[in-house]
Amino acid sequence: MTQPDEVTSNVPAPDPMPISPALESLADAAPVEPMLVDRRVVWLSGLALMIGVTAALIAVALMKLIALITNVAFYGRWSLGDVSPADNQLGWYVVFVPIMGAIVIGFMARYGSKAIRGHGIPEAMEQVLTNRSRIPARVTLLKPLSSAISIGTGGPFGAEGPIIATGGALGSLLGQFLHTAPTERKTLLAVGAASGMAATFGSPVSAVLLAIELLLFEFRPRSMIPVAIGTTAAAGMRIMMEGGEPAFPMTDIAPATLAALIFYLLLGCAMGIVAAVVSWAVYAIEDGFERLPIHWMWWPALGAIVVGVVGYFAPHTLGVGYDNISAILSDELTTSAILFLCSMKFISWSIALGSGTSGGTLAPMFTIGGGIGHLVGTAAILGMPFAGIDVRVAALVGMAAIFAGASRAWLASAVFAFETTHQTHGLLPLLGGCATSYIVATLLTKNSIMTEKISRRGVRAPQEFVADPLQQISAIEIATKEVVTLKAEQTISDVRHWFNADSVESRHQGYPVVNECGTLIGIVTRRDLFNSAVDAEGRLRDILTQPPRFVYDDCMARQAADHMINHAVGRLPIVTREKPARLVGILTRSDLLGGYRQRMDESAKESPTVCMPRLRRRKS
Repeated sequence: MTQPDEVTSNVPAPDPMPISPALESLADAAPVEPMLVDRRVVWLSGLALMIGVTAALIAVALMKLIALITNVAFYGRWSLGDVSPADNQLGWYVVFVPIMGAIVIGFMARYGSKAIRGHGIPEAMEQVLTNRSRIPARVTLLKPLSSAISIGTGGPFGAEGPIIATGGALGSLLGQFLHTAPTERKTLLAVGAASGMAATFGSPVSAVLLAIELLLFEFRPRSMIPVAIGTTAAAGMRIMMEGGEPAFPMTDIAPATLAALIFYLLLGCAMGIVAAVVSWAVYAIEDGFERLPIHWMWWPALGAIVVGVVGYFAPHTLGVGYDNISAILSDELTTSAILFLCSMKFISWSIALGSGTSGGTLAPMFTIGGGIGHLVGTAAILGMPFAGIDVRVAALVGMAAIFAGASRAWLASAVFAFETTHQTHGLLPLLGGCATSYIVATLLTKNSIMTEKISRRGVRAPQEFVADPLQQISAIEIATKEVVTLKAEQTISDVRHWFNADSVESRHQGYPVVNECGTLIGIVTRRDLFNSAVDAEGRLRDILTQPPRFVYDDCMARQAADHMINHAVGRLPIVTREKPARLVGILTRSDLLGGYRQRMDESAKESPTVCMPRLRRRKS
């Protein structure tokens, strides 16, 4: 719309004149569409390869250190041979072994780093979300050492959590030594954590999924490719050092029948309830320790009293207990033995974890979930012998589903159980059981066992990975097409008088400025025009101190939003790429907010668009 005198609306260039030289000379005037993969990703992938190899070596070293401490603490000998604390001959003295280890951990946490407390994954999540993925260097040493002492002296934990946390700390530390962006440090942290998991269990695919669901909080090649390369290297190192046998070997299982699949889905629902109860119990115990009138460094020692007493009556609850998982999955234990083991393991693990000691959650939850799945499967076979239910598959689904519900990493849980058993026919029951467990657990509890701790500190973890609405629409789609422009030769006083007339077109906060040919040369705002230091008789061109930032008409709204943030501007002209360039719109912050309406509209219910045809009655 044309304004009096020199104010024009949506003015095209009448003459064949190129875009303003100022725009051509400014390299970052318009945003460049980012590449999915560039040289930086190749560089990160090279670092990921080194991290994967190193994480595998750390995993082996940690397992050997746990074996050494176990041999010293329970058998009084120096040996790196794998041994279970369940075969000890200490009698009642076994109660004091976990207590001594817990006292050492308490001192390490107080005078070394408080970050070694817990199982590691929530702490890594917090660093990603609040500290730009910076984990202190001392954690890289203290976390595996404290965990080895905890597990080696009988702590009922798995080694995988500390290995994941240590790998994450290693990746973060490397990112802090190099010139990296926070997103790249996050990727390196995830590479280390996932590589630790892959090196422990030989499960590279589920490790990538776990990194996506719990650490990366995104699904894009720039992050996933380095993580995949790191886990591949770590899993390859495991095969080279230990062989390619599955972590939890099982005899081959048959494809599930339809009736059996329905049972596994229902079992997943039950495990979702169990997962919610387990998460609630752990944090209820932690709250109980918080109310104790003693310093937190002594809490692990109090929890270790329970670990020692339980370990006396149920020696197989002591230590890592991977052999317990294999025995449950292979149907080698009696029903009464499984019931006793799972009950004692839950008591020992939940109290020890709630006390704030150092150790992992994966192995204990797999033991408890696998045992419950085995018990429920046994009962179902007695009641429905015709359904074709396999008690081993029930144990497998229970094992994965409890972790899926507790951690909310349901896809990683399903693939993990498949990778660690090499049972192809178990994948379908796993997928369904983990999905139903996730649904039930999410309905029952707001936070997972991973996010409850950081949520209490005011840190919110992303729950969904959805497409960015601004990445799906172009800037010109949501921009204002009827652009009110000012001419470079206008005087400041003329424009001020026009503002004071208070017409509809004069109520904007900023205006593109064009030359006599209609070529964009700058942007002025109300603040610029009413600045007391500005000469009222001067021309608009005199107060244009910088070339304008702009976007092309084929740029996406996300590029425009990033461009606004990078250059601290509130509006962007939109021009065509053709020469002569034409001003075809202007984009503001309000327009960008309107771009999110598409996401809201897609979430709103709609009336049925297809109606069922009515059946006509036949006349008799």
